[in-house]
Amino acid sequence: MNNNIIDSQEGYTQEISREFFRSVYSYMFGALGISGVIAYTCGTPEFFAQYFLSADRASISPMFYVVAFSPLALGLVIQWGYRSLSMSVLLGLFIAYSALMGLSLGTIFLVYSGAAIASTFFVSAGAFAGMAILGYTTKTDLTKFGSLLYMVFIGMFIAGIVNMFIGNGMLDFIIAVVGVFVFTGLTAYYMQQLKGVSQDSSLSGVDRNKLSLVGGLQLYILFVNLFLSLLRIFGSRD
Repeated sequence: MNNNIIDSQEGYTQEISREFFRSVYSYMFGALGISGVIAYTCGTPEFFAQYFLSADRASISPMFYVVAFSPLALGLVIQWGYRSLSMSVLLGLFIAYSALMGLSLGTIFLVYSGAAIASTFFVSAGAFAGMAILGYTTKTDLTKFGSLLYMVFIGMFIAGIVNMFIGNGMLDFIIAVVGVFVFTGLTAYYMQQLKGVSQDSSLSGVDRNKLSLVGGLQLYILFVNLFLSLLRIFGSRD
């Protein structure tokens, strides 16, 4: 009798864990789909010139910087404020984030060939999947590892902002190489964290839904940054 109860509880835990990850990946793939369609549609010289260049076409317009940096603000609002925001508001912010990222990602079509973008996307998908599986299945606690990688990421982010203004090609390459290791490592770390969340039976249904959206956002961010890092390293420019 007791064994039946234990088996029933384990089965329930596994089911809610599977449902959680289905939601996580649905949000992630949904965001990738939105961003991909917008990036492909808007990644043309005409669109860039009309919306992201000044009237005299001599400099970048303020709109470009708004589009480039507003996803950062939205991402922080979602991840830090999800407890106090309703699910409908979170979903709206999530869609807005995905759309703005699509506008930003459209610029890669102006720099890299379509073949390079496609091949790098599939390589990124393979690397991401491998690290996600590793993070989910490993018994090693990745907390300290994740904290270290997060500090490196902050350094990379600051260096990347600085390099936007100085345009040092070697620094950009170094950031890209370091980024590959950081984002693959963080993928494993976040997957382990999400596994713990998925198995937390004390969470309410609302909190579980919100955390699945936040988890999908985190994995989306990691995948996109891994993709961009690999593209800067291996992508052939038009």
